[in-house]
Amino acid sequence: MILDKFRLDEKVAIVTGAARGLGQGIAVGLAEAGADVALVDILPTDETTEQIKSLGRKSICIEANLISTDCVKPIIDKTIKGLGRIDILVNNAGIIRRAPITEFSEKDWDDVININQRTLFFLTQAVTKVMIRQGDGGKVINTASMLSFQGGILVPSYTASKSAVMGMTRLMANELASYNINVNAIAPGYMATDNTAPLRADPVRSKEILDRIPAGRWGTPDDLKGVVVFLASEASSYMQGYTVAVDGGWLAR
Repeated sequence: MILDKFRLDEKVAIVTGAARGLGQGIAVGLAEAGADVALVDILPTDETTEQIKSLGRKSICIEANLISTDCVKPIIDKTIKGLGRIDILVNNAGIIRRAPITEFSEKDWDDVININQRTLFFLTQAVTKVMIRQGDGGKVINTASMLSFQGGILVPSYTASKSAVMGMTRLMANELASYNINVNAIAPGYMATDNTAPLRADPVRSKEILDRIPAGRWGTPDDLKGVVVFLASEASSYMQGYTVAVDGGWLAR
């Protein structure tokens, strides 16, 4: 039955940035489909843990600062020790810094690139080595952005990193498909999260954004659950290297 192909029973997922917002919604969605989840964040993940526990699934909390690749090995080791294997990686963690090009600092450039792009690559490299050793494939889901497709304003390092995520998703898919590892990405639209709080607080900018979204509202973490479960499941076994926009129609406008 087709619905069975969406089940994630006995699968183990790693979700970065799982303490709140989109990462929390993604982690809970995977657990609702049957997965156990390693929750990675620099912030406490207690709330996400409780939601997953209420579903009867297991989770472990891994405190990590993804600004450095020093976190990669501990994430792998703790996940395998605590949950036994790795089947799914969701590279959700990301940060954004805003300033005009003429004022943008080197630190803000480096911090965003390190988390959104550099650690994403090296964590994926380490996880997919585990998947290859396990011998039964796996799923990698990267979090891209509307700014993987567009230039944006006042966010040069974010735009650069999210454009790179789309490109790396294609590259990873090309190289890993022969190991039965699917690599795809989601591109959330304008979501009601901490990253967009300044935009939502600006009545002029918020109205401009909402006027362009055919759905007429900001997205929520729940809006990502379906597509993430699909990309993490057997149902998407012939999808490779694609970035799926979940944007209320923003790009179609």
